[in-house]
Amino acid sequence: RVVEVAGGLAHPWAMAFLPDGDMLITERPGRLRILREGVLDPTPLEGVPEVYASGQGGLLDVVLDPDFASNRLIYLSYAAEGEDGAGTRVARARLGDGGLEDLEVIFEGFMAGGGRHFGSRLGFDPDGYLFITLGERGQDEHAQELGDLAGKVVRLHPDGSVPEGNPFAGRADAAPEVFSYGHRNPQGLAVHPETGRIWLVEHGPLGGDEVNVARAGINYGWPVITHGRAYSGLPMGEGSAKEGMAQPLHYWVPSISPSGLAFYGGDAFPQWQGDLFTGGLSGEVLARLELDGERVVEEERLLEGVLGRIRDVRVGPDGYLYLLTDESDGGLHRLEPA
Repeated sequence: RVVEVAGGLAHPWAMAFLPDGDMLITERPGRLRILREGVLDPTPLEGVPEVYASGQGGLLDVVLDPDFASNRLIYLSYAAEGEDGAGTRVARARLGDGGLEDLEVIFEGFMAGGGRHFGSRLGFDPDGYLFITLGERGQDEHAQELGDLAGKVVRLHPDGSVPEGNPFAGRADAAPEVFSYGHRNPQGLAVHPETGRIWLVEHGPLGGDEVNVARAGINYGWPVITHGRAYSGLPMGEGSAKEGMAQPLHYWVPSISPSGLAFYGGDAFPQWQGDLFTGGLSGEVLARLELDGERVVEEERLLEGVLGRIRDVRVGPDGYLYLLTDESDGGLHRLEPA
């Protein structure tokens, strides 16, 4: 069954559970909210950076530092304006009693005009590296260009510095932050609980949404290869496969517009142990993917048309699934065993 936990959220984008059971929720217009003891505080937290709230841009993801219990640091991704348009930034700050303190910008992505394809999800792997997914800002060809950060997954130290072991570090023709490339608009990231690998879901054009595992230095093909078509209905690129470009583990035709990603590891739904969940925006669905290693062996579609556009999916400390709906009057919902 689905239980509404909180309503009245303006295009909520992401959530993060605090150790005390409270929850942070981002709203795309630029507000960071807190759910205390199951009740949404009506006053947004102070200290959030100014965002570019246009189109798909605004306040996006939120994650806790791996050492949050001792340092109280959180990370935010958001669209921000610069000299050459708008792009994805990441900032970190200390969570105080009434808001954010000591905020610092640690990363800035590719700047371009318009309000499309900012990404952007954040996640820490078991080695403490920060991964950031970046859309290509509607500039398709840039996803193949190693010299900029459009259509990339980047890997950083928590302070924003670049690891020496990044696959393109030291190359004059490449941005050292790049971990993988050829992505279109990844809006879901989850760390595999056993392997520590970074899993992604990303939007295709007309069809061709993908599930991928990000690997160092790998080209995921956009816009050269895709299992989708242009919005006109015409073919895109050079087909659906090309030597040297990775194939997705799973893809959707037609699109569901996947957003948010979580591996299930709770006790409330023992039959779902190890399964992968993603929300669907245009598909208005919660997709459950059953895995065999890195193979998707079965898909089940839940809640079709029940909640509307599902933007984020997380597993709570209580073992329930929590969902955010991307609406002007959006909500936080909990999926429980009936």
